[in-house]
Amino acid sequence: MDMKKRVSLELRHRSPTEVQELVVDNCRASEGKIEGITEEFSNLELLSLINVGLTSVSDFPKLDKLRKLELSDNRISGGLEVLAERLVNLTNLDLSGNKFKDISTLEPLKKLPHLKSLDLFNCEVTNLADYRESIFKLLPQLTYLDGYDIEDCEASDSDGEGDGIEDEDEEGESSGESEDFEEEEEEDEEDVVAEDDDDDSGDDEDGEVNGDVDSEDDDEDEEDEDDDEDSSPAKGEKRKRDPEDEDDD
Repeated sequence: MDMKKRVSLELRHRSPTEVQELVVDNCRASEGKIEGITEEFSNLELLSLINVGLTSVSDFPKLDKLRKLELSDNRISGGLEVLAERLVNLTNLDLSGNKFKDISTLEPLKKLPHLKSLDLFNCEVTNLADYRESIFKLLPQLTYLDGYDIEDCEASDSDGEGDGIEDEDEEGESSGESEDFEEEEEEDEEDVVAEDDDDDSGDDEDGEVNGDVDSEDDDEDEEDEDDDEDSSPAKGEKRKRDPEDEDDD
């Protein structure tokens, strides 16, 4: 599929100004040049043109908001001054798998003040002696070259993306959610304590009621004993009647 048609499909009924990320990898660039991507993509922040057969970037449009550009596995060998002039806010540039042979062909990238990450994997220039030292000297604004900084420390996925503001917002939202969750937990604990207190007071009331019932039962038992004593014959009377029973006999 040619690049122009692929770009049209990727729009998906949107206007170019609505697009922030555009990926058209593995399509075909007619005559090795960019097609279908114009300055109308004014809000574009990421553009991926991997393995599309590019030999030149001379027709690259001016995209002031573009920060990340993927151009790996093409046949570009120079002409980077166009990128330096038209992509002034670029932070990440992937040129791996292209035809760069000399350090001098990368010199125009000095004009990209925000460039933090540059990839040149599988380019002939990486075979030069002191390649890494030379690139870091040529591009002092660079933080990572081929995924590693000047101290050979590997870059994390988030490094060089230029998303500091978004990360701060996300951290603020997460901390807010954490605080809300802690408040809910405290409220739940207070409810549980309140329920326990209610249960304890209920047990005390039950104990008092049971105590009253027991005391009433004791009183009733005592009254029953008194009635039994009153209804039984007196010992003295029994002695008086004994002689009469003897006379009858």
